[in-house]
Amino acid sequence: MNKKEYFRTERSGGSVRLYMSGVWRVESLDRIERSYRSVESLLRGAEKIVIDLGEVESVDTGAMVFFITLRDDLKKRYTLQTENIPYGFCRMFRLVKRFTAPQTSTTEARFPLILEPFARLGIHAKAVYSDFLLFINFLGHSAAAMFRLLLHPSSFRVKETATNIYKAGVTALPIVALSAFLVGIVIAFQSAVQLQKYGANIFIVDMIGISIPRELAPLITAIIVAGRSGSAYTAQIGVMKITEEIDAMKTMGFEIFRFVVLPRMVAMIVALPLLIFFADIVGIYGGLLVAKLQLDITPAQFLERLHSEVAVKHYLVGLFKAPFFALIIAAVGCFRGFQVSGNTESIGRYTTMSVVNSIFLVIAMDALFSVIFTELGI
Repeated sequence: MNKKEYFRTERSGGSVRLYMSGVWRVESLDRIERSYRSVESLLRGAEKIVIDLGEVESVDTGAMVFFITLRDDLKKRYTLQTENIPYGFCRMFRLVKRFTAPQTSTTEARFPLILEPFARLGIHAKAVYSDFLLFINFLGHSAAAMFRLLLHPSSFRVKETATNIYKAGVTALPIVALSAFLVGIVIAFQSAVQLQKYGANIFIVDMIGISIPRELAPLITAIIVAGRSGSAYTAQIGVMKITEEIDAMKTMGFEIFRFVVLPRMVAMIVALPLLIFFADIVGIYGGLLVAKLQLDITPAQFLERLHSEVAVKHYLVGLFKAPFFALIIAAVGCFRGFQVSGNTESIGRYTTMSVVNSIFLVIAMDALFSVIFTELGI
């Protein structure tokens, strides 16, 4: 063996014995590294590597740092075993290992109160960014599935979509009606108290006729549907994931987005505008009732003023927002459902996230629409 050959190998089946030898000094590190690179390719494909240190004559601190780095790198890729360790080598290994490893923990312990909030902020920011990219990817797949559906309309699942329209729309009528009626009463009653002071009772009609259909009915209805149907979408798809129904569908060649996502999205886009129109009527009726009881404005006066002074555009603005709200609620509900994994506990966690995300995005989009319509003079 050449005296400057610090490494050599011997293969036996799936096991490779890596012999190390010679005097390991910091000034010899370049030659030691070149020697290792010359045998590195012979280690590939090995199931196990046995490091034999029996021929190492001596080692100093710098060379030991190289050995520890090399050993950690091999441990990541192979099953590693070390044999024939000389006593001096073992002592140097423990010494270097002891004084090099704890340095990180000392730094962490020195400024925990200062660094920890930034570390948490960074972790949360990275998680939010990753989540956002996944959601964009999900929307891309949904758009592609929708495009394929337009090219092949016969593949549209009418029965499932009708069932989802019934669940998201018809069964939500009672709670939407009650909520819109109460909102109409609250707005009318609070307005009536202020308008009475200035003798401007009749202007309650303008206030109700604009605020309910333009802002309050779409927003309240979307929030109710997000809490009711959006969470249901997450729970349904989450259960399908836990019971491996989604995996079975993929195995059988079913297109998941066409069978699971699109019927829910289309149903929501159909149902929500109808619910908002219904909420407009009920909310205005609540205002009419308060106007009659509190301000002595008859229903005929109320409806005549409503017809003459409140433009139709306010109703159209509210209905225009509905498909966008519906798309957000359905997309977030389905997206969070596909993120469920592991156990039933995750269903509750992602259902909560679905509701919170949907409501936040609906409010944010409503604010954006308000700014745009105001700037456009609509």
